[in-house]
Amino acid sequence: MKRSDVMHAEVAHAVKDKETRSAVEDPITLQIIRHDLVSIPNQIDRNITRTAFSQLINEYKDYAVGIVDPDGNLISQSRGSLLIFAANALGTAVRDGLSLHGADNIAHGDVLISNHAETLGQHLNNVVMYTPVRADQGRGEIVAFFCVLMHWIDVGGIMVGSCTSTSTTEIFQEGIQFRSVKLMHRGVRSDDMFRMIQCNTRFPEMLTGDVEAQIAGCLLGRDMVGQVVGKYGVDRFRAAVVAMWDHARRLSKMAVEAAPRGEFSGYAFLDNDGVHMDRTVPVGVRVRLDGKRITVDYADVADQLSGPMNAGRNGGAVAAARIAIKYLFSPEEPLTEGDFDLLDVEIPEGKFLSAHRNAPLGLSGHMIPTTVDTILRAMAEPFPDRVAAAHHGTYGVHAFHGMSAVTGEPFFHLDTSVGGWGASSGMDGYGPSRSNVHGDTSDVPIEMQEAYYPFRFTSYRLRCDSGGSGEFRGGLGVEKTYLITGPCKITLKIDRTKCPPWGVAGGGEGKVSEVDIFRRDGSHIRSFKGTYDLDDGDRIVIRTGGGGGYGLAWNRDVERVERDVRLGYVSHSSALLDYGVVFGDDLAVDIEATAIRRREMSQRQNIGREREAAA
Repeated sequence: MKRSDVMHAEVAHAVKDKETRSAVEDPITLQIIRHDLVSIPNQIDRNITRTAFSQLINEYKDYAVGIVDPDGNLISQSRGSLLIFAANALGTAVRDGLSLHGADNIAHGDVLISNHAETLGQHLNNVVMYTPVRADQGRGEIVAFFCVLMHWIDVGGIMVGSCTSTSTTEIFQEGIQFRSVKLMHRGVRSDDMFRMIQCNTRFPEMLTGDVEAQIAGCLLGRDMVGQVVGKYGVDRFRAAVVAMWDHARRLSKMAVEAAPRGEFSGYAFLDNDGVHMDRTVPVGVRVRLDGKRITVDYADVADQLSGPMNAGRNGGAVAAARIAIKYLFSPEEPLTEGDFDLLDVEIPEGKFLSAHRNAPLGLSGHMIPTTVDTILRAMAEPFPDRVAAAHHGTYGVHAFHGMSAVTGEPFFHLDTSVGGWGASSGMDGYGPSRSNVHGDTSDVPIEMQEAYYPFRFTSYRLRCDSGGSGEFRGGLGVEKTYLITGPCKITLKIDRTKCPPWGVAGGGEGKVSEVDIFRRDGSHIRSFKGTYDLDDGDRIVIRTGGGGGYGLAWNRDVERVERDVRLGYVSHSSALLDYGVVFGDDLAVDIEATAIRRREMSQRQNIGREREAAA
C-alpha cells in the first residue's frame, strides 16, 4: 500500500464528526495549506542564501530545503534545491534517524545531522540536518520534519574539499561520517559536536558559518510549519499533504496509462572510473511499462568501480530514476512524494549505482547526469513528445586549491561546468546551463572569483557549433579561459568527453567537452580527471559540450538558421553542411540554392534509409 493510501485511512479514522470532516475536505482550505507548505521551503532557501558564509552556498546554492512527513516521505522541497536530492535524501536521513533513536527520543528542539554513506549513498560533503515539527507548540506528536541539506565545504579526508580526489578506494579516505547524531538536544547546543566538526575541516570558520545558517534555516522552517499546523489543525494538515500527493500521482498515472506497453532500452557510457583511465564504463538501462507502473531496471550497468565514481542505491539508482520521472511527467509542478508513487527501481547490489558499504563515493554525483540521459533515451519511444535529446552530461567539476599568498591560509574554489541541453519537440535546447541534476545553481560572479583566487578570466564565451544540428538545435556549450596568477593546483573531474550528447528523431550530436592546460613554457596537456600543479602564467581552457538536436536539420526554419549564424551560434560552414542553408557572397541567404541543397540532403537521407531497410 502506498503512503498516500495509508494517510487517507489515517485522516478518515481521525476525523469522526461531520463538521470536522467537512473542514478537512474543504478544497479552498486545502489549497491554502498546500501553498503554505510549498512556500515555506522556498522562503528558507532564500534566507540560507543570505546568511551562509561559503560561496558554495551563498552564490552557487549547493543545498536543498524541504519538509518530510513523520515517516520520511517528501511533502515539499524548495524550487532551488539540487535535483540530485530528489531521491529524498532528506527523508532517507530522517527514516534512518527514527530507526536509531525512535520518535519518542527525538524531542522538540533536537537538531540532528547525517551524511552516513551507507544510508544516503552520496559523497560525505552532503550533510542532512533535520528537526521535528511537533503539534501543540512542540508538546504533541511529530507531524513533520523540517530538513536542510548542505554541501559542507570540507569534511576532512585525504584532499582539500573532501570530494575532490579521483583516486580514493574506500569511504574512510574521504572524511568524517555522522549518522543522525544530535547537534542540539532540546534547544541546547552540543559543544562537543561543534568541536568535532571544527577539528575535521580545513576551513573551520567558514564551515561554522554555513552550519549556523543551516541550523537557523531548520529552526525557522520548523516554527513556520508549526504555525500552519497550529492554525489549521493536524487533520487538515494531513489532508492537504494527501491532496498534494494525489495531484502529483494523477499526472504520472495519466502519462503511464497512455504510453505503449513494453520494455524499452537505452545505452551510454562514462569515460572511465577515475583510476583506470582507458576503460569506459557501460550504462545500460531498461524501462518497463505495463499501463499501471513504470519500472527502471539497472541490471545492465557496470559493477562497482575501483575509484570513487560510485553511489549508494538511494543516492545513485533511485536518484537518477526519480529525476528522469520528474522531468517527464510534471517538471513545472512542486516536488513531492506523489511524483514517484508509480515508480519501481530494480538494481542488484554491488553496481556502481548501488555500491557496497564502505565503497568510495567522492564522485557520487558525476555519473548521474549520464544515467538520467540514458533513462530518458530509453523513454524516447514511448514518450516521443516529452523526451529531449541528451545534454552535455557532466558535472564538469574543476576545483582550484592551494595556499593563499595574501592570507597564508588554505583556499578552495569548486566550480562546475555549464553546457548545452538537448533540444525537444518544438523547442531549441536550453543553455548554457549546468547538468540535469543541479537545478537552479548559479555561477559565482567572475569578479568575486578573481578577487579571492589566483587567476583571471581572459575569455568566457559561447562555443560556436557545439549544439547538435536539428529542426530544433541543441543548446550551446561555453569556452572559458583562466590565466593563472600564482602557484596553486587544479583538480579536474570532467566526464562525457567520449560519449557525445545524442540527438533525437534524426537530430545531430552535440560536441563533447575538452580541457587543455597550456604551460608558460609552451608545453600542453589535455586531461579530464586528476590533479595538476599550476604556476603563474599557465592557462586553463575549458570547452563544454552542447546538447543534441531534435529532428532533421534541413527542416529547420531558414530564418532561424540565419539568426543563429548572425549571433555566432552556428558557423557558415555548419549552416551549409548540416542545415543546407546557402549564403551568397553578400552573406545573405540564397533562397533558391538553399531549396536545391535541402532537396538533395533529403533525397540522400531517404536513399540511406532504403539501404538500411534492405540490409
